[in-house]
Amino acid sequence: MSAKEEFIEIFKQTITRPGADALLDYLENKSDFFTAPASARYHGAYAGGLCEHSLNVYHCLVDYLARPRVQELYGLEYTEESIAIVALLHDLCKIGCYKLGSRNVKDADGKWQSVPTYTFDDPLPYGHGEKSVYIANGFIRLSREEAMAIRWHMGFSGTEDNRTVGQALQQYPLAFALATADMEASYFLENEGD
Repeated sequence: MSAKEEFIEIFKQTITRPGADALLDYLENKSDFFTAPASARYHGAYAGGLCEHSLNVYHCLVDYLARPRVQELYGLEYTEESIAIVALLHDLCKIGCYKLGSRNVKDADGKWQSVPTYTFDDPLPYGHGEKSVYIANGFIRLSREEAMAIRWHMGFSGTEDNRTVGQALQQYPLAFALATADMEASYFLENEGD
């Protein structure tokens, strides 16, 4: 099964609130979600990387929330729909932002060669998590905790004031869980920085 097929299957099975069909139609037919990279040079910097990253975050979040400690000690329990929404939609902000280009690098013999690369050009510079919330809310109504999770999914690796990030992660545990899943996917599964 391809990443796109898996994404669509999970989406259709778990996200059923009003507007979900229109959102999936937008992702499939009116955006580059399934062909876009997840970044310009790091994790998922290839065609389809955004969809694969979203699936990786989904699986990491499902696993994190299934831990006995998370359930018993922290009391975190969320519906399958909420889990799918925050994980699969957390990076909608990257739709339409990456353009294929090239750059020159030296090969093993020290000769310059042109290699394909992506450049980032955001046509709607609304922020990272904020923009993902804005796009999702244009189709489906997010709960406050879902919106906060998507908004703060960058955790402390974003550019916001650390006090504000800490306050958000403490008040909205799904945001902490999603940030953890996003980092796990980026740094371990997708080898960010390699």
